[in-house]
Amino acid sequence: MIQGVVVTDRVRVHVELVLWCRRKFNGHRNMIPKLIAAAILAVLMSALGAIAQERHLQEINVQGTGLFTKDSNGNGITQHSTDTGGFLLSYRYHCSSWLAADASYGYARNTQHNLTPSGSFSVEANVHQATGAVVVTSPHRIFRLDPFALAGVGALVFDPTANAGAFVSGAQSQSRAAFVYGGGADYELTWHFTLRAEYRGFVYGRPDFGLAALHFGATAHTAQPSAGIVFRF
Repeated sequence: MIQGVVVTDRVRVHVELVLWCRRKFNGHRNMIPKLIAAAILAVLMSALGAIAQERHLQEINVQGTGLFTKDSNGNGITQHSTDTGGFLLSYRYHCSSWLAADASYGYARNTQHNLTPSGSFSVEANVHQATGAVVVTSPHRIFRLDPFALAGVGALVFDPTANAGAFVSGAQSQSRAAFVYGGGADYELTWHFTLRAEYRGFVYGRPDFGLAALHFGATAHTAQPSAGIVFRF
């Protein structure tokens, strides 16, 4: 008999506890989905805010260039390359907020005038450049500009045009290994587009086009200022 009374009291306590919970939370039942939705929205907004603050990882750019090569002298030979213009195409991938990799192709055409003891020779050539470089960028904007510096290696290919008056018989296409260095800055126009001003310098062996009369092992330096537009994505 005593055992039956204990069981009955336990059942009564459980029933009263259930009824109390229902009375306590019944008015807030509809708030649970709203709280869940608000929590999800807060997480999404936080994630979007973090993404918006990140830099674009990739970019491509098109720039107009100028090429200015320093004259070379030696062994009685004077070599002068005409100043000219061209273009530069680049792809850049940002590994972090301060480090990026750059791959570029450029084109121009100039004429190399050679004054030698045996006479004057002029060779007009298409100049192709292909380079790879490491780029160090500033993680913080300075006066609305994003500055950067770069250094790398590549090749310059000099391909004679064979145009009349600027060709020497026997002149051949020739490639030269090159060291490239430089820097510049980007000015943001929109989230995806920026303006870029840049300088690149090339150090390489001056081409002789396979002609013994033009060879004396000179080291040439070409300055290449440029400006253009960048698309970031």
